[in-house]
Amino acid sequence: MTILRIHNLGKAYKQYFSRWSRLAEWCLPSSHPRYRIYWALQNVNCQVQAGEAIGIVGMNGAGKSTLLKIIAGTTQPTTGSVEINGRVAALLELGMGFHPEFTGRQNVVMAGQLFGFLADEIQSLLPGIEDFAEIGDYIDQPVRTYSSGMLMRLAFAVATAKRPDLLIVDEALSVGDSYFQYKSFSRIRKFREEGTTLLLVSHDRGAIQSICDRVMVLHNGKAVKEGPAEEAMDFYHALMAERDLTLIRQERQAYGKVQTISGGGEMSVFEIRLLSKEGKPVEGVETGTPVTLEIRIKVNKPVAEAVVGFMIKDRLGQIMYGINSYLLGQPIRHLSAKDQLVCCFQFEMNLGKGNYSISTAISKKESHLADNYEWRDGGFVFSVLNTKKPDFVGCVSLDATLSTQHTFSAGHSNL
Repeated sequence: MTILRIHNLGKAYKQYFSRWSRLAEWCLPSSHPRYRIYWALQNVNCQVQAGEAIGIVGMNGAGKSTLLKIIAGTTQPTTGSVEINGRVAALLELGMGFHPEFTGRQNVVMAGQLFGFLADEIQSLLPGIEDFAEIGDYIDQPVRTYSSGMLMRLAFAVATAKRPDLLIVDEALSVGDSYFQYKSFSRIRKFREEGTTLLLVSHDRGAIQSICDRVMVLHNGKAVKEGPAEEAMDFYHALMAERDLTLIRQERQAYGKVQTISGGGEMSVFEIRLLSKEGKPVEGVETGTPVTLEIRIKVNKPVAEAVVGFMIKDRLGQIMYGINSYLLGQPIRHLSAKDQLVCCFQFEMNLGKGNYSISTAISKKESHLADNYEWRDGGFVFSVLNTKKPDFVGCVSLDATLSTQHTFSAGHSNL
């Protein structure tokens, strides 16, 4: 069942030329316009099925919060339409709708009414809200005395007191401590298992990729990419560096994954190999064995300074490890056009069994977000096996050992 349908959605605002322009427009409505139109959103289309989790990402000013406010019903669109089937719970702005002079308990009652709960229903939900928020006696103190973390705890507890059909969360969880973030995401995952649809705005790549099925990337008010979480987040990662869609391309590889490539093209990777300790190319590696990652690069334009690095990601796109020549204290300088560069990183493959991919980065400085020569996601795919060590869970091998000491109690015999 389609729970959310967005059709040709747009939101425009008037930007007046001066503080007197608005007054002049009221007094002289038939005269020439004294404002320009700014489109915060334009031609956004999306369909969301019941039980899906959709991530929405974009740089500041991309239109993320505007989109969520329209879906939640707190802002009206200029063009297009939004159709929702089911009850919506939105956690948009921290403490939105809370009165600072009222106590937490009083605000819970008012917020519950805004969510459409009946008076008896709110009273029955209050103990669970108090228990989940864990703010103690502050529940009976004015909200103005709350810290931002306490405010977020109470707001989230109210918004999720009953499982909604559609839950909207806009960056609010980034305020809380790690314990409450874990607790909140556990509730979100439980709701998802029970059929709740989720719209999540976050700059936390790990949260987006671990929870969301699809991701929409907004840029300058338009949806420029929508697709599987890892693929869309790779695109967004490249967009943050380039700010230019024409410098980003995505190519589907023979093994099925989509490779994202971005950058100015001053330097480019033409081969990536993983070598065993004997120097032979491998695609499967035993846990704990020494390997060499060989990255071959061609120089297309003269480069005074370059930083070369790599990143290993698991099958879900979560970052396992990354390093570059800057962090290793080995500068690369004075490269001429048509030069070739071979970078060899040696390390022990202390990863857990599974499939992984390697991304490469070439930039002028330590971060590719400035002067990005080339960023290449999914440049090489390999597997890690574990046939020689004790089996373990997780993504890294710590080679733990065990020793035990048995102390017998008085009067106990080991015969």
